[in-house]
Amino acid sequence: MREAEVIRETKETKINLEIIIDAPNPSYNIKTSIGFLNHMLELFAKHGNFSINLNAIGDVEVDYHHTIEDIGIVLGEGFRKALSDFKGIKRYGSRVIPMDDSLSMVTIDISNRPYLVYNTNLEKGKVGEVDIELFEEFFTAFANNLRCNLHINNFYGKNNHHILESIFKAFAYSMREAVTIIGDEVISTKGILI
Repeated sequence: MREAEVIRETKETKINLEIIIDAPNPSYNIKTSIGFLNHMLELFAKHGNFSINLNAIGDVEVDYHHTIEDIGIVLGEGFRKALSDFKGIKRYGSRVIPMDDSLSMVTIDISNRPYLVYNTNLEKGKVGEVDIELFEEFFTAFANNLRCNLHINNFYGKNNHHILESIFKAFAYSMREAVTIIGDEVISTKGILI
């Protein structure tokens, strides 16, 4: 079974993550003290069919930056550990997802090369209590720690909640596709991913 546990403790955050990619009965338990982020990560777990237990305590009295970025770090590291040497995975995943007024596409290549492209129509400000720009920090941290190419393109949308929800759902489905086992070799003419 592809699974991992990651513990990250700094002066700013304390995060525990358990992830199972192929759980027979996936479930999630996500506690970050940031309501909207909980909602997005629950969407990711449910639509990606991943088992995720996440408990995060951060210096939210400062702001949410450290907590959100560090959760991205831990989630990327968790997938990296669970996927081990990347043998047999499809590697690529892509999905276009609507959410009411919004339409977003997420495309991923688990390539061992980190790169983020982030094109959205998100307005400055907050959704719930979260500063909108922190989601780019989350995805940057995730891509850097999984070491994947992650392209996020929001084609249109008026409502920030809907835009982010369409992004996280597309992220979930593209990740599920990319981690699907299709053989027993690394999908690369090099024979390795680097």
